[in-house]
Amino acid sequence: MPETGTDLDAIAADVGDKLKARGETVAVAESSSGGLISAALLRVPGASKYYLGGAVVYTGKARMVLMDLPREAVAGMRSASEPYALLLARTARERFGATWGVSETGAAGPTGNGYGDAAGHTCIAISGPVEAAITLETGEADRAANMEAFSAAALDLLRRGLGD
Repeated sequence: MPETGTDLDAIAADVGDKLKARGETVAVAESSSGGLISAALLRVPGASKYYLGGAVVYTGKARMVLMDLPREAVAGMRSASEPYALLLARTARERFGATWGVSETGAAGPTGNGYGDAAGHTCIAISGPVEAAITLETGEADRAANMEAFSAAALDLLRRGLGD
């Protein structure tokens, strides 16, 4: 993989190597990272062995169309929350038949979202042999930097789920 010097690339390469070595697959549902999680995974040579697909689930309409999650399925859930992130990760895993589902949902900036979350807030989840969800607060309003940080955190959570 060409070196660009970013943590995101290094984490993606490590994740890709682990997935290939284990014969496991991944599907992604991301929101405010805008496709960077998928792009990082796809930059790794041999990605076709582990990457099954993904979606940028940026709006309620995208959630219904791309993830087939009707309003009733998310009733009472905030979109930038750990329960919602887990639901997205589980749904991506199940819909694609992947070993792992990864999701991210938050507010990249420069302003917060309509739910009271500040810019730099995201919730990330993995679903597979291990499930986990985390909340990340960067404290920054820089949209591009937050998108990169959200993506790196999502891949790092998957890397930790994969273990050694």
